[in-house]
Amino acid sequence: MDTQSTIDQLNKLKLYGMAGLYQAVTEQPAHHQPEAHALTGMLAEAETQYRQQQRTQLYLRLSRLRYHALVEQVQAAPQRGITKEQLLQFCDGMFITKGENILISGATGCGKSFLACALGRQACMLGYRTLYFAMNRFIESLAAARIDGSYIKWLNQIAKTPLLILDDFGLQPLDHQMKLTLLQILEDRYAKGATIITSQLPVKAWYEYINEPTIADAIMDRLSAYAHKIELKGESLRKKKNN
Repeated sequence: MDTQSTIDQLNKLKLYGMAGLYQAVTEQPAHHQPEAHALTGMLAEAETQYRQQQRTQLYLRLSRLRYHALVEQVQAAPQRGITKEQLLQFCDGMFITKGENILISGATGCGKSFLACALGRQACMLGYRTLYFAMNRFIESLAAARIDGSYIKWLNQIAKTPLLILDDFGLQPLDHQMKLTLLQILEDRYAKGATIITSQLPVKAWYEYINEPTIADAIMDRLSAYAHKIELKGESLRKKKNN
């Protein structure tokens, strides 16, 4: 069997990582080519890396993150309200595995959304499916799901997603039905999935924002039971960029 036939068969089998490496190896001089057992290991590693990369790109595309943010770009310092040590503890994704939430508050422009998206991107790279919603889009998606009959499917999809990001919580009023839906989502995800919420309102003001004592108690109980609270401080990062 000639080299091209082997490459064609690998591609037909969708072993694209193997096909790429095998072609690269065969283009080298014979005395530079690895022995059979070494080549087998290299092919397996190439295919593994290829599939991980493809999975990451898929998760990033489906996540619809607002910013192309990287963890190393986050400005972490005690005066900012988050230290490098705190940031690093989220980078291994264990908070997702443990079903722990991250509640991020702070003034407009202080980097809440950027931090949330950076953690979302890191989660995708670690192999965790992630969904990002600005709260206005979240409410619109809920309304659309009710109209087209996909509401239960929509809830199940969110329930099964390891990391859910809700951005700009508290900017607009929630009607009673939306509050019940949010409670249902948090109940389904309790200790099973992680939720990151950003808000201009301090966490202690969320109870008043929800404004229905019974529902507020239930929502805050599920949010706060396993939660890391981050209060970002400092001047608007947008202003700094414009200077």
